[in-house]
Amino acid sequence: MGWNGGAGGNGGGALGGERILIALGGNAMTAPDGSATPDAQAAAIEAAMAPVAELVAAGARVALTHGNGPQVGNLLIKNQLAAGVVPPVPLDWCGAQTQATVGVMIMNALERALAARGAARPVATVVTRTLVDASDPGFAGPAKPIGRYFPEAEARRAMAHGEVWRPFGERGWRRVVASPEPLEILDAGAAAVLLDAGHVVVAAGGGGAPVARVDGTLRGVEAVVDKDLAAQLLARRLDATTLVIATDVENAMTGYGTPQARPLHRTTVAELGELAAAGHFAGGSMGPKVEAVRRFVAAGGRRAAIASLARLGDAAHGRAGTVVESRPRGCAPPSPRRHPG
Repeated sequence: MGWNGGAGGNGGGALGGERILIALGGNAMTAPDGSATPDAQAAAIEAAMAPVAELVAAGARVALTHGNGPQVGNLLIKNQLAAGVVPPVPLDWCGAQTQATVGVMIMNALERALAARGAARPVATVVTRTLVDASDPGFAGPAKPIGRYFPEAEARRAMAHGEVWRPFGERGWRRVVASPEPLEILDAGAAAVLLDAGHVVVAAGGGGAPVARVDGTLRGVEAVVDKDLAAQLLARRLDATTLVIATDVENAMTGYGTPQARPLHRTTVAELGELAAAGHFAGGSMGPKVEAVRRFVAAGGRRAAIASLARLGDAAHGRAGTVVESRPRGCAPPSPRRHPG
């Protein structure tokens, strides 16, 4: 089904069945001011699905993943407020619940956007588990902040129940948890079957519900998996040719926060590694995104980009954002990579 471009800088040209994995950042899930009310989330997702629908209408086979920080934060507040009435649920449960909730909102919004373009496709969500190592060093030193800021007294009450909290200056205290390295997207096989059958697939939301092998069986763990690092694993498992990490900035920056700050446009796997080693990308924000696109292309992916959601189509074509490719332009693409089921 052809597509001749459109407003908003989303590029043009049919994509001829290319497989594209799109990782949606938090800006696609909440209002511009960060509000995560149900209405704000629904409106943000509705807007985010317009450029996604344009890619699908252009002929791409699209899979989606997404962040879930605000949604998990809301569940954690409910845990705290209702702890005396119903038992709090663990983090892997929170991850699974938010995958399903956001997935349904994406399905509804994307189906509407596709129908409006005369490009109806079935859309499906796979609630996905991500394997981590039970002995990952992240469990020994939790450092990933989650949820809202609280006064010290409330933080210490939560600490009495085994949670780890740390002070963050004048803003207050936040809970910190492990963020272990994702090893495998366990349910990617189901997503691959759906993608092969012509569905647009939503999977590994929020990095997937974290599980580890304990005594030979899978068990949920108290952790948060970085969704960008999980996205590159999912993209590889789905034989995606392109990975686009859609965020709220136009490019990754070198020298961010300094007078020497510059946008990074076209780059290489080697250069990204050198810049990361030199400390150009913050560990809690741009760092995982840069590492995700670097890993994807280093493992055989054709193209990866970090770009704003508004430039999603151009980024998929390698014309916007921070772009890294596996070969010079004009060369033949690599053979599709296949993975065991």
